[in-house]
Amino acid sequence: MKRQARKADRILSLARLAGPVVLLFASCYAIAAKVSFDHGFVTFDDSPLEEPLAFPDWFKLSFLDLQEDLEEVREAGKQGLILYFGQKYCAYCRQFLEVDLEAGDIQAYTREHFDVIGIDIHGDRTVTDLDGVELTESNLAIRDQTNFTPSLIFYNTAGETVLRLRGYYPPYRFRAALEYVADGHYKDEDFRQYLARADVPLVFDPGDLIDEPMFLPGPYMLDRHVRPGEQPLVVFFEQGNCHACDVLHTGPLKDPEIVARFDQMEVVQLPFWSDTPVITPSGKHLTARRWAQQLGLFYTPTLIFFDQNGHEIIRVDSVVQFYRLRNVLDYILSGGYREYPTFQSWRASRTPLLLK
Repeated sequence: MKRQARKADRILSLARLAGPVVLLFASCYAIAAKVSFDHGFVTFDDSPLEEPLAFPDWFKLSFLDLQEDLEEVREAGKQGLILYFGQKYCAYCRQFLEVDLEAGDIQAYTREHFDVIGIDIHGDRTVTDLDGVELTESNLAIRDQTNFTPSLIFYNTAGETVLRLRGYYPPYRFRAALEYVADGHYKDEDFRQYLARADVPLVFDPGDLIDEPMFLPGPYMLDRHVRPGEQPLVVFFEQGNCHACDVLHTGPLKDPEIVARFDQMEVVQLPFWSDTPVITPSGKHLTARRWAQQLGLFYTPTLIFFDQNGHEIIRVDSVVQFYRLRNVLDYILSGGYREYPTFQSWRASRTPLLLK
């Protein structure tokens, strides 16, 4: 952590010599680095909460007719509509509601540019979507493949989906998502490109990846579309100097329960920005960098799980701790993904009373 803070100070000092534009980017990075690393937004107890959460009182009081809600967004001169998918006992939701959205600048910016509507993924209220289709909150969450909460869908004023966030992200990354949509950057570049442009010091300082005994060595011939694998496959996309990667390796990946589950899979680690050759599960010859780009990845670490035939089952591309990761592994190893369309519907089947 101290190393990252010192690095942020060094980048800021160099940027002062380079001019005001570079200084702006470096200042954003330095603030993000010190806040995210020093205060540990990616480290918290992710077990189910004892007391239920409620939506913030400033969320839009909606009749859940999204066509009407979008029209009111346009009338108010705002830039979009956000659907927030959450659940009452979700520790990640609490982190988002009480850390990200309680930051004064983030809340003010969100309220200025967006209307936010809360959706309970286990709820039974009727929602009319932007196509006029009526369905319950829970069915909407399943249809939109809400595997992890909190999940957010950003719509522009034309009703187009321009960004999805699956899971919890630290405040500086969520603020980047808000600006990406509000400022219309989605018209010219994807979110991965936008973050790479804003996070230059993180992107091009690769550092060393953290190795684990479970990682299979190269060459990375992951093709499964002709000859199925014997076990599920999980690919770790990581980069050097990545605090969230450090937390994953020093936390969940040191737990015997987690390690025992990964031992029942084929496990591969790829450097996010590298030209390492890969034959993907579908048989394509790519580099790790190109594959990550095609997958639309913008967060490290990202874990993508594939079945024996090379079909993607689920991806974890947001902050993850022990409790959620253990359940994801059980979802894969039990074959629950074959019966349940989303991770959350499988979870609900296991804890029907608690719905945690």
